[in-house]
Amino acid sequence: MLESATDPRLAPFNGPYDAAVADALARAMPPGQAPLKLFRTMSHSPRVLTRMFAGSFLDKGPLTLRQRELIILRTCARCNSEYEWGVHVAFFAGKAGLSGDEIRASREPLYTSWSKSDGLLLRLVDELHDRAQVSDELWKGLHEEFSAEQLLELVALTGYYHTISFMTNAFRIEKESFAPGFAP
Repeated sequence: MLESATDPRLAPFNGPYDAAVADALARAMPPGQAPLKLFRTMSHSPRVLTRMFAGSFLDKGPLTLRQRELIILRTCARCNSEYEWGVHVAFFAGKAGLSGDEIRASREPLYTSWSKSDGLLLRLVDELHDRAQVSDELWKGLHEEFSAEQLLELVALTGYYHTISFMTNAFRIEKESFAPGFAP
């Protein structure tokens, strides 16, 4: 039974892990880094863990690291997934060249302070989140900036991180000690 409305609903599994799960967790983390609470929570179901890892978009794809991380940060912010937003800020935002102001702005409904390309990405996440659609006007702009391969990746990435956000929120996964939260 939960003690409060903020207690994790499904505690991270601490093992022992079967060989396939142990291998998947080892591949997912940098050497010496313990598996994330999200991954340990998903490891209660080896099928879910391995299927989610198989669908990951963290490999080298058709998007720049900056584009990928803007999509992820905005999606997690819109879904109120402080856990996943913080993990991506900690692990990837600096490598993606995002400034502190840009990281904070990833949570704001503004587009004017961003480049045209970045603003299109944020608007895409917002429209998909709000309406599960993309307006003709936005599609025209996206189509002028991005290839068909990139457009497919952008929409799939947004959907994937909705799913990740659903997990972090539904299971009330506690923030990682190294990850920042939404508070300034």
